[in-house]
Amino acid sequence: MVGLRQLRSRNVIFAAALLAMMIAALFPINNAAHGQAKGAQVMLVRSKEQYRQVASKLKPGDMVVLANGEWRDFEIVITGRGTPEKPIALLAQEAGKVVITGRSNLKIGGSHILVSGLVFRDGHTPTGEVIAFRRSKEDVATDSRVTQVVVDRFNQPDRTRTDYWVALDGKRNRFDHNSLVGKTNAGVTLAVRLDLEANGHRIDANYFGPRPVLGSNGGETIRIGTSKESMFDSGTLVENNVFDRTNGEIEIISIKSGANIVRGNLFLEAQGAVTLRHGDRNIIERNVFFGRGKPNTGGIRVINRDQIVRGNYMEGLRGTGFAGALTVMNGVPNSPVNRYVQVSNALIENNTIVDSARMTLAAGSDDERSAPPVGSTMARNLILFGSLPKPVVIEDDISGIALADNLIATARPVTGFPAARQIEVAMERAGNGLLYPVEPSLASLGAPRDLAPVTLDSVGARHFAKPGPDAAFGSGKAIRVGEGNAALLAALDGARDGDRLILEGPSYALDRIIAVNHTLSIEGGEGVRPLLTFSRNCLFELAAGGNLKLGGIAISGAEAPDATGNAVIASSAATPPVNFLLELDDVQVSDLAVNRAFDVIALGKGALAERVTITNSRFADIAGRVLAGDAETDDLGRYNTEAVTVTGSDFARISGPLIALYRGGSDESTFGPRLVFENNQVADSGTRPITDPAAILMLTGVQDIRIVRNRFARTAPVRIVHTTGSPLTRIEGNSAEETPAPIIASARPGVTPQQTITGNGFAENVR
Repeated sequence: MVGLRQLRSRNVIFAAALLAMMIAALFPINNAAHGQAKGAQVMLVRSKEQYRQVASKLKPGDMVVLANGEWRDFEIVITGRGTPEKPIALLAQEAGKVVITGRSNLKIGGSHILVSGLVFRDGHTPTGEVIAFRRSKEDVATDSRVTQVVVDRFNQPDRTRTDYWVALDGKRNRFDHNSLVGKTNAGVTLAVRLDLEANGHRIDANYFGPRPVLGSNGGETIRIGTSKESMFDSGTLVENNVFDRTNGEIEIISIKSGANIVRGNLFLEAQGAVTLRHGDRNIIERNVFFGRGKPNTGGIRVINRDQIVRGNYMEGLRGTGFAGALTVMNGVPNSPVNRYVQVSNALIENNTIVDSARMTLAAGSDDERSAPPVGSTMARNLILFGSLPKPVVIEDDISGIALADNLIATARPVTGFPAARQIEVAMERAGNGLLYPVEPSLASLGAPRDLAPVTLDSVGARHFAKPGPDAAFGSGKAIRVGEGNAALLAALDGARDGDRLILEGPSYALDRIIAVNHTLSIEGGEGVRPLLTFSRNCLFELAAGGNLKLGGIAISGAEAPDATGNAVIASSAATPPVNFLLELDDVQVSDLAVNRAFDVIALGKGALAERVTITNSRFADIAGRVLAGDAETDDLGRYNTEAVTVTGSDFARISGPLIALYRGGSDESTFGPRLVFENNQVADSGTRPITDPAAILMLTGVQDIRIVRNRFARTAPVRIVHTTGSPLTRIEGNSAEETPAPIIASARPGVTPQQTITGNGFAENVR
């Protein structure tokens, strides 16, 4: 008689076998059908020890089924010699219900291996890869496949520690219908590693979900090859994937090898560009880019020889420089493999660019990158710019690019580029969601009419819901907080993501640090400006997952201890927040003077603010700085703040710099930091820093600086040090009383800042 437990196990095994056959039928590897070999087994395992026992003797057609549940600290190794008809399979009992956590990873060796249905979550890999298509250097995967797998925020505790979520080794492997979401630590999301010969991998129908800004190099979503492998072909196909808010760095896909195809992908609000960084004879075709007006969203950047860019559609992109809608680079004469090979014999045809910010030709021209494109063609492109300034930038001689049958229309004249005309072209949106010209005679221009952008529901693991937008400030409940500390502490304990705490009492004296690990707003009630005092070394500590908005309140540091390192808002050293938002609106901060190092906002090493915004606020009698964002001093391109905006605020008697930002090194793969300092009043400040030279703003390596329409009285000068790239600096319309002119320097030769410094009233000429 069959027992109930045995019956259930048999049902489970039958379900797993049925799942495997369904997967095989839907997604065959190399177009070969799967089945189960004679004598092969379906083995349900419930422990790591059981798995190790069965995994050591797998035969063609065997299926290992991991039981539902959490598998912690599980380093999975699967290898063997399957066949095209009878692969060896590692399956979840139910797709999405086998969760790999803790210090875990997956290594695949052998040939014709199939892995499906796993979820990696709540942990990190102890090695350099979460999923590696090799067990060892001697045992790499061939003709193998990973499908319906999820890697969800499986990050290293230290965001500077590098790993890959997927490393494709070997030959002819397929990675499809997977979801990779939320990588925050350094390292490429998916890397193709070459063994110096074509590998022919296929990366298709995956969902590459939000990857926030890394704040340094190494945040690519896909990289194929490396500089030293760039002279070899990879032959990898990247097809029909979705890249949703993949903002890690300036290169979304970094091609560093030859003969690859990037085709039919959809890029949604993705900062950066598909970059042909190294390698020749690559094809970028039939991709769709929707920037939706988001900053730094880009298209395609062309470098090297014999590249083909055709049939792509780009709309609403706001990237400039190396992340424009279309960027064709200058090269380095006799370039070493790790720099910029001159563009030659590029074919750029039948692409559409609509309502985007920038096309740059001969980009990056300088003393080193002095070789403009040669022997190249731009033909039948439809490029329609809106009213944004400088839609087309020509940085060097472009006579080596033959322009044929293009329609390039701009709302503003373009100096030195007669191919651009000031005309209007009527466009209408077709059934595929893309814009095409109404005029029949223009039908041969731009992206093809039969483009069918891949849809979100057709990519990624079926059992994993794609993430929506992050919780916004005020998106949760409004919680009214009465008088007294007990009421505030109770409200904080009960607050959830997006909630607003509305303080209705006159004052609150906090004797503990408020830990912020979710999205939280704290504001004064109608007609009330509550006063917050605190007796610890900081009032708010931002941890991982924390976002904070303060509004309509006053904060005094008079009761804080006399200890070095005090701050109103500080980042957690144990779990530094990354990609967080911090907003202060109509906030008054005063009496931060009990020691010489009392900051308002102190961001420590490892912390990265996506955005810090200060509006309509007042700061007075502060011994330190208002924003200390200069902890990343290792000169590796890292920094603490992506974007800082300070407007309509008053500052008086601030000892150190109001804002200190630092980004060292010469890396060009990031967008930030950026600073807007506008319509503020500053008096008697910046002249008594603890260590640095006197400065009202101390800005090192900031890529985009806008200091306009401020009033300075009796302050130290603005100090700016350019470290890399082509930084933009605007200092305009500022009034100044007893305030020296800005001091601007470059940390190394070759940095070419673009500066506009006019209409100011500083006490001396700009130096």
